[in-house]
Amino acid sequence: MELKKEKLPEALALLQSDARLFLPAEADGLPQFTVWDGKQAPCLSGNPPLPPKDVLFPRSEKMYGYNLSTGDVADLASPEKQVIFGIRPCDVKSIEKLDRAFLEKGYADSYYRTRREQLTTLSLGCTEAARTCFCESMGLDPADAPGADLMLNDAGDAFSVKSNSEKGEAVLARWGKLLTEDADKDAKGAGKDVSVHCAFKVDLPADLPERLTARFEDPAWAALSRACLGCGCCSYICPTCYCFDIGQENRGAEGTAFRCWDSCMFSDYSRMAGGHNPRPSKRERLRNRYLHKLAYFNERYGTTLCVGCGRCVDKCPAHLDITKVIETVGGER
Repeated sequence: MELKKEKLPEALALLQSDARLFLPAEADGLPQFTVWDGKQAPCLSGNPPLPPKDVLFPRSEKMYGYNLSTGDVADLASPEKQVIFGIRPCDVKSIEKLDRAFLEKGYADSYYRTRREQLTTLSLGCTEAARTCFCESMGLDPADAPGADLMLNDAGDAFSVKSNSEKGEAVLARWGKLLTEDADKDAKGAGKDVSVHCAFKVDLPADLPERLTARFEDPAWAALSRACLGCGCCSYICPTCYCFDIGQENRGAEGTAFRCWDSCMFSDYSRMAGGHNPRPSKRERLRNRYLHKLAYFNERYGTTLCVGCGRCVDKCPAHLDITKVIETVGGER
């Protein structure tokens, strides 16, 4: 099926009619996934520097309220239908990895689970790769996202559309008369033969987790950490980082518990109540972050925690990124 580009505003309005619709657009002077106001022009020429993970895992969210006098506790979660339009294949894959962390291994995070159940993803395949994108090296296809509910690809004056789930079929049914038959029914993927390749390649050894853990005391960790500013930028722009802190706000007998994003790159993150810090310097903190991405998560879930979106390559003020770690510590010796 195809959706003519001239019909896109009407298609978005249909999605917005009963759900919060997020799409890449200019907000606060920066392209990012923001709630569509019905007027903004979507920014579909590239991937925003900020990922859409806060749709499922907000930067700050109230969890529950309580009253110390009565002992009452009230869940403050407010589930509502949400739709993300224009999410790229790398960010779709990042949601799949967050699912593993929040929903598997015997415990499901109720706040994340509720939002996930209410979310529909409409992915847009890339027509060209950014200079820092290396998603192919991480096993992804820049033009296809099997994990998305609906897959769209640029087909000139239209978007070719393919459903991957029941939620995707529901979107197609809602769009109804806006859709037309594909001009090329025999083509690959979502209606068209789309071939996109990353110019940036990363050599990812099959035994990378084993190499990294075996080199836990390698001097390269200290060398890499010297440039690190400890600013946490890498954690906040990464679509798969999910560290958080929990706090309380009290007013008399009433209070609210909330959680907010945190970063293992901050010095206070691992500091204990007595003052001891098992990761006292940038060396230990940097090593922990990248071992979690490339080794520890793999040991637990059988996959790395990197999708090759290239945001850390592009935005780190000290030009330190995960590809340098793979090459420097995980490379051939």
